[in-house]
Amino acid sequence: MSSIIKADNIVKQYANHRALNDVSIDVLKGCVFGLLGPNGAGKTSFIRIINQITGPDSGQVYFDGAPIKPEDVNHIGYLPEERGLYKKMEVGEQAMYLAQLKGMSKAMAKERLKEWFKKFDLDTWWNKKIEELSKGMAQKVQFITTVLHEPKLLILDEPFSGFDPINTNLVKQEILRLKEEGTSIILSTHNMGSVEEICENIALINNSKKILDGNVKQIQQDFKEGVYEIEFKGSMIAFTNALWTGCELIDSHEEDGMHTAKVKLLDHKSPNELIKAVIGEVEIHGLTEIIPSVNEIFIKQVKENSAKKEVNHE
Repeated sequence: MSSIIKADNIVKQYANHRALNDVSIDVLKGCVFGLLGPNGAGKTSFIRIINQITGPDSGQVYFDGAPIKPEDVNHIGYLPEERGLYKKMEVGEQAMYLAQLKGMSKAMAKERLKEWFKKFDLDTWWNKKIEELSKGMAQKVQFITTVLHEPKLLILDEPFSGFDPINTNLVKQEILRLKEEGTSIILSTHNMGSVEEICENIALINNSKKILDGNVKQIQQDFKEGVYEIEFKGSMIAFTNALWTGCELIDSHEEDGMHTAKVKLLDHKSPNELIKAVIGEVEIHGLTEIIPSVNEIFIKQVKENSAKKEVNHE
């Protein structure tokens, strides 16, 4: 599959601060790509380079197979984390203005806006002032104006902040629909649950460097540690005594006569060996492998990377 964005060895320096240090990222066409990292990691600098707001000091960014150029921004929709609408303008007037800035005709803009306003329950707000909108409603207006011109690439920076669960789900569904229709999407967010739900690939930036990238499901598989949750009825003491040196009991609790134990298998032991060891002592009701969440991987990798940086500075 070809790339919509390919960044090779990007370096960006601001005075005494290096925002991006030899960062290479590949965003495939028609995918939702998660751009992750703690605050100050370099994500915004990367987004600003794609949007032609600034340029790299070295390295090259390619858009749809060719070196990126200023006019490519016409094919990009960008929803920044810091929102900005003209409070005294009417909602419909503001939306029309932003649509026409993206090169849409007045007639086409109005037709598409009416469809989107209906979908997002904003029909009755066309002639109201922006300042009358709640934060969530204003955000819906900005999301609409970001996607209205049907860009090849959408860059969404914290698109769910300020939304209630219903509107968060609505926006997620629209992101997935746009993806199915061929739009490529870069999602920058701290909402790791959303990353697991809708992103296929991710890159994690910390301290200006890319420290992890790849397919979400594969990364989760790569980071699993042989931990299983086993549910059983019977004696916890008998279960513990039946465990052998090939595993480690991490945690356990009991509720309504059902025990749940978290066990780590050591030395590449198999779950079959765990079952074989305890099945004669307790009644097994379930065995589930614990797959680490993207949030757990994020925290672990950032901590390890930051610790390495501190050691290198000593």
